[in-house]
Amino acid sequence: MSHLSRRTVVKTAALVPIQAVRGSAQNSAVKIGLIGAGSRGTYTAGTVAKDSRAKVVAICDVFDEQIAAARKRIPAPDAKAFKRYQDLLASDVDAVIIATPVFLHPDHFEAAVKSGKHVYMEKPAGLDVAGCKRVMKIADSADRKQNITFGFQQRYGGVYVKAKQMLDAGAIGKVREVHGEFLKFALTGDEPVLPAPRTEEEKIRQWKLWRATFGEVIVETYVHNLDAINWFLGAHPIKALGTGGRTVEKRGDLLDHMSVTYDYPGNVQMSFIGSQMTPRFFRSNRERYIGDKGFIETAREYWIYNTGSGPVTEKSAHDITQDALAEFVRRVSEGQPENVGVRAAESTLTSILGQLAVDRKGEVTWDEMMRSA
Repeated sequence: MSHLSRRTVVKTAALVPIQAVRGSAQNSAVKIGLIGAGSRGTYTAGTVAKDSRAKVVAICDVFDEQIAAARKRIPAPDAKAFKRYQDLLASDVDAVIIATPVFLHPDHFEAAVKSGKHVYMEKPAGLDVAGCKRVMKIADSADRKQNITFGFQQRYGGVYVKAKQMLDAGAIGKVREVHGEFLKFALTGDEPVLPAPRTEEEKIRQWKLWRATFGEVIVETYVHNLDAINWFLGAHPIKALGTGGRTVEKRGDLLDHMSVTYDYPGNVQMSFIGSQMTPRFFRSNRERYIGDKGFIETAREYWIYNTGSGPVTEKSAHDITQDALAEFVRRVSEGQPENVGVRAAESTLTSILGQLAVDRKGEVTWDEMMRSA
C-alpha cells in the first residue's frame, strides 16, 4: 500500500451519484415521505427525488408555507400534504426522511420505527444523553428488515470511502494524532436578538438559536466531523477536555467558537476546533490523520494523501449527500437493510461529551457522561 498508484486510488470504491442511477419504473419506485420541510429536508428530498428508483409522495410540516415551497422545489407537485407526522406514517409510504428540529428527533424516530417504515433521519440522534440512549433502545428493537440510516454522509461519500480503505490498509502506518476543524461563516453579530420562545410556534421557528431545541453547535453541526473520526479510528473517545465561548453571537444561548481535545483508545489524541464567525469568504471543514508513514486529509469536497512521494489530491464529483441517499434507496429497493442507530447515537454522544467538557472547561470521561442520565 505504500507503493499505491494514483490510478488505483482513483478507481477504488467508486460510487455512482443519484443522477446516474438507472432503476425501475416509477410505478414500482420506493414511495418516500418527508417529515420536516425546512431547507435541509427539502434539499434531501429533492436530491432523492432525482433517483428513478424513488418518488416523493408525501410532505409533512406544521407550517403550510413550508409544504407549498417544498412541493415546488423538490419537485413533487402531486405529493400529499400532512400537518401531523402521525398521519403521514399511517399512509402507504415505504420510507420516510426525517428532517425536523433536533429536540424532536427521538420522538419522531420512535414513531417512524414503530410504524414499520424505512427511516433516513438527519443527524444528530438527539440533543442530550437521555435522548441518545432512547434512540439506541429504539434502534435495537427495530424489525431487522427495516433500513435505519442517519444523515452522516461521510460514511457513504466516495472520497471518504477511499480514504478509509487506504488508512485500513496501513498506508500511513499507525495513526499517531488526529485533527479536525469546522470553521465557517454563520453570523455577523448584528442579527436581531429575539426573546426566548413563549409559544410552541415560536419554539419551532427559533429552534436553531437555543440549546434546548438545537443542542450546542458541536452537537448539531460538528457531529459530522466527529462521526467521521470515530469511524476512521474504529472507536469512540474515552474522555474530553474543552473550552469555548461567545465572541460575536448575541442571540439565543449557543456558543460561537470552541476547542476540544479528545483521548481515544491506543493513546491517540484528537484536537478539534469549531467556529461560526469566520469572514464570509472563508470556510474550512476537514479532518487529518497523521501516521508514522504519511498522512490522510478528508473533506466533503476532496481527499489528500501523502506517503512520502508528494501529495495526491482527488476531488469529489458531487455532494456526498447523493452517495448516502443513493445507498439508502438501493438498500430499500434490494431488501438489504442496515441499522446504524446505535452507531449514530454514539457519534452524537461524542459531540455531547465535547459540549460537557466545554461547559466545565475541564475534563469529562465517557463513563461519567453515560452515568449522567
